[in-house]
Amino acid sequence: MTGPRPGPRTAHSRPVHSRRPLVTLGRRSVAVLVAASLVGLLGFAWPFLTPVTQAGGASAVSHTQDAPWLFVLVLPLLAGVVLAQLSEGGMDAKVVALLGMLTAVGAGLRAVSPGVAGLEPSFFLLVLAGYAFGPGFGFVLGALAIVAGGLVTAGVGPWLPFQMFAAGWVGAFAGLLPGAGGRHGTVRRWQLALLAGYGMLAGLAYGAVMNLWFWPFTTNGTGLSYVAGAPLAANASRYAAFWLATSLGWDLPRGVVTAALVLAFGRGLLRAFARVTRRAAFGAPVAFDAGAAFEAGAAVEAPLASRPPADPLPPVDSLSSTDDAAGTDRSSSGRPPESAR
Repeated sequence: MTGPRPGPRTAHSRPVHSRRPLVTLGRRSVAVLVAASLVGLLGFAWPFLTPVTQAGGASAVSHTQDAPWLFVLVLPLLAGVVLAQLSEGGMDAKVVALLGMLTAVGAGLRAVSPGVAGLEPSFFLLVLAGYAFGPGFGFVLGALAIVAGGLVTAGVGPWLPFQMFAAGWVGAFAGLLPGAGGRHGTVRRWQLALLAGYGMLAGLAYGAVMNLWFWPFTTNGTGLSYVAGAPLAANASRYAAFWLATSLGWDLPRGVVTAALVLAFGRGLLRAFARVTRRAAFGAPVAFDAGAAFEAGAAVEAPLASRPPADPLPPVDSLSSTDDAAGTDRSSSGRPPESAR
């Protein structure tokens, strides 16, 4: 077999491991993610934009009027983020399966300690997964882990959609940190320190944001309550006093536990995430090397060409005469032919 010698095998036939996040965000994904965040911000902020915040009494405090609608909106928005990434190639079946597995793990961690005294070990998983797999994955994981944990621990209430947005932001902002999305399994000390510091701040910020779902409706008349129509600086001072007096005791343990778990298990989990990424070949481009295919075909044809030719089959007439002779011999010896047995 002669022909032009193929060129050397190129690197296009091997998976390329880059430092981009596992779940990449295209334009549609970013648009849906921004829309979901805006809906969440509006859900938290609308009491500050209307002058009738303190007229609803217990109904307003429990958010029974708007929380169901917010929950109805957040689920399609989460589905929209996933569908947008599927359509853009940022997600595939393997990523969806990984998302479901980590959601179950996060729900299990919330079942172990569902916010008792602020101890919530599930937040360190949101931080690490968002850092490894990107902001879109982190946002969806945070929201789904919260709603799954709420179903497991019977923690469903008007606060649930607000928790979903807040936890989703924890995972999303982790994916925006420097060095996020590494696929090579190398975790440096500065990365662990950065993630531990972020986990500490995220634990505090989560509580500070979650207080806003009910604080504007408090009517105790003290210096800790919200005053509609008051200057922004005055209400900010009141909220700071409210947070220090009522929420810091819960938020500080959450941040400390998150930072400690990141330092204890962060290196191992980030390496495991990178290993899963490499073995599953997430994001590996599909390319074919013509030179490699040519060499493989030549390697298969070479042994076939070196084999000796097979013996030709005897003609059909000779086979018939041989069978007739064999039948005559058997008949003459007293044995019936094969066809009569």
